[in-house]
Amino acid sequence: MNIHEYQAKKILKDYSAPVSNGFVIFHPNEIKNKINQLKSKNYVLKAQIHAGGRGKAGGIKLIKNIKEIEKEAKAMFGKILVTHQTGPKGKEVKKLYIEEASDISKEFYLSCLIDRTSSKIAFISSTEGGVDIEKVAVENPKKIITTKIKFSKKIEQIDMDRIIKPFNLNEEQKKEAYKLVEALFKILVEKDASLIEINPLIITRSKKIVCLDAKMNFDDNALFRRPEILELRDFEEEDPTEIEASKHNLAFIKLDGSIGCMVNGAGLAMATMDIIKLYGKEPANFLDVGGGASKEQVSAAFKLILSDKNVKGILINIFGGIMRCDVLAQGVVDVAKEINLNIPLVVRLAGTNFKEGKAVLDQSGLKILSATDLNDAAKKIVKAIK
Repeated sequence: MNIHEYQAKKILKDYSAPVSNGFVIFHPNEIKNKINQLKSKNYVLKAQIHAGGRGKAGGIKLIKNIKEIEKEAKAMFGKILVTHQTGPKGKEVKKLYIEEASDISKEFYLSCLIDRTSSKIAFISSTEGGVDIEKVAVENPKKIITTKIKFSKKIEQIDMDRIIKPFNLNEEQKKEAYKLVEALFKILVEKDASLIEINPLIITRSKKIVCLDAKMNFDDNALFRRPEILELRDFEEEDPTEIEASKHNLAFIKLDGSIGCMVNGAGLAMATMDIIKLYGKEPANFLDVGGGASKEQVSAAFKLILSDKNVKGILINIFGGIMRCDVLAQGVVDVAKEINLNIPLVVRLAGTNFKEGKAVLDQSGLKILSATDLNDAAKKIVKAIK
């Protein structure tokens, strides 16, 4: 789960990390009542959307007086920002964050995340702050320093020294940097965050360390024990189909292709998407119904796929372990009849009760193409939509 910059900065402040003073608004009229919270006469106006690249898209403005900030705020509300992370449709700006401007001397990059490969917490440091870290990784990988730490209740001094070493800080700045690193470590552990990114982390001309921007992601599977984090969820920033999927405990991500996919197991889902691309078409979604999906979940999953007008055909690829293929087949048949399905449907079943499942499909009276394996299934659905 993602949260907004203003929410991430509130969490950082709660952990005594250095952030600029600021406030969020949901309408330009709020500025007059809240602007006195800031001491500076120079401000930064920031669009709050769940995507990076806001500055290049015109979503960040440096403002020098109150009149100008009201004018710019009115212009930014309702604006569609298109960045490298939003896709071509972009995101509408529905809230703004206003904070005191900082006099920047140096910019760094600092993040911490769960490194699943090593089962450790990884801190990434770089002197190349303010730009896409992915670009730095490709063009100048030596500028990125990764420090991996075993999970514990406290981060060791030797690890903190490694993390901040690239920044070449003076002694006073080091003390502040240690506090920040400790704060990030605690947030990651205590709030079940999966990523915390400060980009840029700056040194001001008065030699102070400040988190100029902040991004946080949280583990969806841990939200049941983090109600204070779940409250920060912004449904307006999420795709409606993905919200509906979460209500049924389905792992669903909307994509831009024409072939809808229903699969059980993330690995099998990825393989299914790959083989569709191999045969020249694009998947319309990632959809993992899980190992033990009920008939109701299968029905909900099928309806989610069909809610996408770009879908020209559907490929169902199920390996029955805990899940019974006959249960899935009956769910598919029921929904197909309910909505009067009129696009090609290819089904590949294997595993528990796959013969019974195939019988359900064969006796349904529907035009369902049966496949023997994944390769056969991909060939048939691509041919069918052509």
